[in-house]
Amino acid sequence: MSWSDFMKETVGRLDVLQKETPETFAGFNQMGRAAKTNGALDEKTKELIALGIAIATRCDSCIAFHVKSLVRLKTPRDEFCEALAMIAYMGGGPSVAFSAKALEAYDEFTNGVPGTSV
Repeated sequence: MSWSDFMKETVGRLDVLQKETPETFAGFNQMGRAAKTNGALDEKTKELIALGIAIATRCDSCIAFHVKSLVRLKTPRDEFCEALAMIAYMGGGPSVAFSAKALEAYDEFTNGVPGTSV
């Protein structure tokens, strides 16, 4: 699976839905901006929490968006993998499988080779 292609397809589908429900998207986007604002927790910490929820709920689209954000925030691979270990511990077998998908997305989005850092 190409995560980059998957993201393009997902964004395309969301664009179509946004044209039909602009108020919903405006509200959702506003909520996202507010939630990501640095406060007691920084944006990267919040994105790691969001990734955990995305993996726990088995949402490939959410995984892709939050991995992309973590790459943008220059999350090192070792830190990313450490978070995946905690997510897997809390979520059991299914979270282990979806954590592996998240790591695959991370490696693709960073054009990285397993074992390297951002």
